Amino acid sequence: MMPLQTPRLRLRQLTLDDAAFILELVNEPTWLRYIGDKNVHDLDDARRYLREGPIGSYQRLGFGLYCVELPADSTPIGLCGLIKRDTLPDVDIGFALRPAYFGQGYIPEAARAVIEQGRSEFGLQRLLAITQPDNQASIAVLLKLGMKPEGSVSLAEAAPILLFAIDL
Repeated sequence: MMPLQTPRLRLRQLTLDDAAFILELVNEPTWLRYIGDKNVHDLDDARRYLREGPIGSYQRLGFGLYCVELPADSTPIGLCGLIKRDTLPDVDIGFALRPAYFGQGYIPEAARAVIEQGRSEFGLQRLLAITQPDNQASIAVLLKLGMKPEGSVSLAEAAPILLFAIDL
């Protein structure tokens, strides 16, 4: 897949070479609080996460989480992409950003590119998103993207989380 381009960002498939970035990102306090502990504590764990998560998803579905980077110097700043969970009826969009890049509009910009790709390349007609009820920043992004609240869902044995949806 060719990388997605936006005015300020490049979104590309993750590779095993991104293990150090993933190790850092998934252990950020905001990731741990709002997304959860993915059991990634060293580079081998990060490579396992990449193989079983995004890279496996590209192979099975053609899409997954992408590395969001600044094109000038290829600095990875976050993740954004499509996820198909067994526990949800439709594909959902996921995103995370390194705290140094919060509040600059990068996630809505990346998410719009991912949503358009989901519609045009993968034929998605509906897209979901999930977030913790107290994650005001993510809720604001989802509303900015035109997603509508649809109540809450429980995934696995975790507490209920908010469900958002948009028709494409």
